[in-house]
Amino acid sequence: MNYYLRMKEKFNALKDKEDVLILAIESSCDETSISIVKNGRQVLSNIVASQIAIHRRFGGVVPEVASRNHITAISSVYQEALLQAGVKSSELDCIAVTYGAGLVGALLVGVNFAKALAYSLDLPLVAVSHVYGHISANYISHKELTPPFVCLMVSGGHTALVKVEDYNKLSLIGTTIDDAVGEAFDKVARVLSLPYPGGPEIDRLAKSGQKSYNFTVSNSLKNTFNFSFSGIKTEVVNLVHNKLQRGDKLDSENIACSFQEAVTDELSAKAVKACRVTALNKLVVAGGVGANSSLRGKLAQLCKEYNIDFYSPDLKYCTDNGAMIASCAYFMIKDGLGLAKLDLTAKANVGL
Repeated sequence: MNYYLRMKEKFNALKDKEDVLILAIESSCDETSISIVKNGRQVLSNIVASQIAIHRRFGGVVPEVASRNHITAISSVYQEALLQAGVKSSELDCIAVTYGAGLVGALLVGVNFAKALAYSLDLPLVAVSHVYGHISANYISHKELTPPFVCLMVSGGHTALVKVEDYNKLSLIGTTIDDAVGEAFDKVARVLSLPYPGGPEIDRLAKSGQKSYNFTVSNSLKNTFNFSFSGIKTEVVNLVHNKLQRGDKLDSENIACSFQEAVTDELSAKAVKACRVTALNKLVVAGGVGANSSLRGKLAQLCKEYNIDFYSPDLKYCTDNGAMIASCAYFMIKDGLGLAKLDLTAKANVGL
């Protein structure tokens, strides 16, 4: 019997297994992470090797540098994940890996390591979407959370409102028509000469500023659930450039605060409106921008006003991590989804 047919039998048997132990690999950008999770919600280990210090001098992620550092880190991260979990490789039930979306070179490191590991351990390989993984981070932080709910997906590569009908069934409510919100945060941070990663720096700086500028998001989308952040990003860039050309003092705190307030107002208002329109009383935030303190605060307050239950991941699960991939893989397995062959490859973009 060939490898795939043998793995198909093992994979199908996992649907009815009481306890499923999954090792998951995440390498979509600049963090090499491997996690071992039991039954989709109990994290036994979650090791993250961050490259922030490496890429900070470049002002952003350099794909080739990221790939090389994933290669350097991944073997030791794997060993540390097993050690922290107190688990032997022979006790694992499945290997899961992010295959997209992300930087193709970075993804390939994780995908190829996962394929070799699955083959050597004679274990099923499950291919996981990075987007679905971010949503699943909430199942770890909130063990009582079950679909259906509305999810606000906010990251460097994605901005969308999604109706999560079941663990593996999503429908799009609205999305960005241009830039992802995380991309806008990073661009504003760069023009303000803030270090990488820009999102947390904007959040930090905004706390000491005031909303003294009336930055606006696109009015043409106010009656939709779509987003546009290209215009407000350009507003900030032009303001800063004009100030510098005139020799004016750059009040970075107020610029950061005004930008952040406008963006988080838009995101939170539409997210809560989506709950009301869909008659769903649960709102979940997912993705790296979900760590933003202003956004979390506004979502929590609005949800309280409209009697909506609000869920956000622990901060350590907002950014890229293996635990969210393992959680997602568990619910895929239970629905008989995601079994991959050894020709699995990386994809820069994946759909919902």
